[in-house]
Amino acid sequence: MTPLLEVQQLKISRGGVGVLDIPSFVVSCEEKVAVIGPNGAGKSTLLLGLACLLPRQSGAVLFKGEMIPRKGETAYRRRIAMVFQEPLLFDTTVIDNVAEGLRIRGAGRQEARDVARDSLELFKVGHLAGRSARKLSGGEAQRVSLARAFAVRPELLLLDEPFSSLDLPTRIVLAEDLGRILHESGTGAIIATHDRIEAFHVVDRLVVLEGGAIIQDGTPPQVMAEPANAFVAAFRRTTGLKGENT
Repeated sequence: MTPLLEVQQLKISRGGVGVLDIPSFVVSCEEKVAVIGPNGAGKSTLLLGLACLLPRQSGAVLFKGEMIPRKGETAYRRRIAMVFQEPLLFDTTVIDNVAEGLRIRGAGRQEARDVARDSLELFKVGHLAGRSARKLSGGEAQRVSLARAFAVRPELLLLDEPFSSLDLPTRIVLAEDLGRILHESGTGAIIATHDRIEAFHVVDRLVVLEGGAIIQDGTPPQVMAEPANAFVAAFRRTTGLKGENT
């Protein structure tokens, strides 16, 4: 079966310094993958590269078997969505925030608002539709950000530390809801995280980054039970990643 996303010999530099070197990385259709590693490992750089928001020094990214060109990536970007650590909401109502991506894609105003309302209900914030986005709590704002991403029906969702600024109870509930929605919708996802809650509630597979390179790739129980080297073992201890039921 053709992968949803495939990376071949991907290299990215920032400020003239090589920060990412990924010979191969494949995400299957409907698969949910967590990219874990310490600060500076290259997690955000990988996601930004996959979203074509950072230029590639070399290598190729294929989406459903088709090469994504280094210029003219608009068609590809319309098939994906990205959620950042900070919600980055516009200074308007919640429903207008969620409808914005649909309007950009050519949907009529009423159609965009109808789809936006459904997406807000999916994330249990439909009651906030008319509220100013500037008056939301952190958890509410991130639910709205997720609803905005899902409203455009992405084939691939990229999430960069989406819950790291939230308190523990909020993270747990939101991670559980996101995991359920991803699996029910069949949406493929790559989530950059150092948090075991996100890893175990949301994904099927863990990819460990160190120094811009993949050093281990497997299911969460495999990676946690059989760390590839001392770095993964130490990182597992510092993050609390000790097993599926911890």
